[in-house]
Amino acid sequence: MGDDLTPFAGDLEAGESYDGVAFADTVWDGIGAGNCLFLECTFGSVSFDDARLRKARFTDTKLRDTRFVACDLSETGWQDVTLAGCALAGAQVYSASMRRVTFTDCKLDSVNFRNATLTEVTFENCLLRDVEFGSATLKRVRFGGSTLQRAIFTKASCTDVDLRGATLGISSGYESLGGVTIDSVQLVGLAPLLAAHLGITVAN
Repeated sequence: MGDDLTPFAGDLEAGESYDGVAFADTVWDGIGAGNCLFLECTFGSVSFDDARLRKARFTDTKLRDTRFVACDLSETGWQDVTLAGCALAGAQVYSASMRRVTFTDCKLDSVNFRNATLTEVTFENCLLRDVEFGSATLKRVRFGGSTLQRAIFTKASCTDVDLRGATLGISSGYESLGGVTIDSVQLVGLAPLLAAHLGITVAN
């Protein structure tokens, strides 16, 4: 992605295509930008508050220090996207499609990925608190260096999901962890919870 991006000023319009545009130092509150296409764009220090971005598509796009608070990101498409130092709080990302997406040093709080499809997605050194992966499809997803607190995997489908190096706090969905790789230390921590889920009594 080159440096010849076009600086943007004004408001987003629903259904518009933005190609090679740089968005910076902007707060959008309650904006409606559903069905937008962002192609080879950058976002820096941008804040979306209560924004409606349903079915928007982000392709070959970089986001840094960008916030999505109480946003509708349902059915969005993300491909070849990087998010660095970003925050998502109370965001609805259900039924979204993510392919080759990297989250680095991001905070995700009460984010709903229910029924989403995540393929080759990396969460690197992220905090995921109360994140919902229920009924989601995860393929080749990595969580290295991340912290999961009260994560939900109920009815999720996991294939080649690597949780090694993550701090695990999983509140439900242990039955869906087939296809997940963990290390021996994580297994020791999860063992009592897995035993309780399976109805196994451990007695001395």
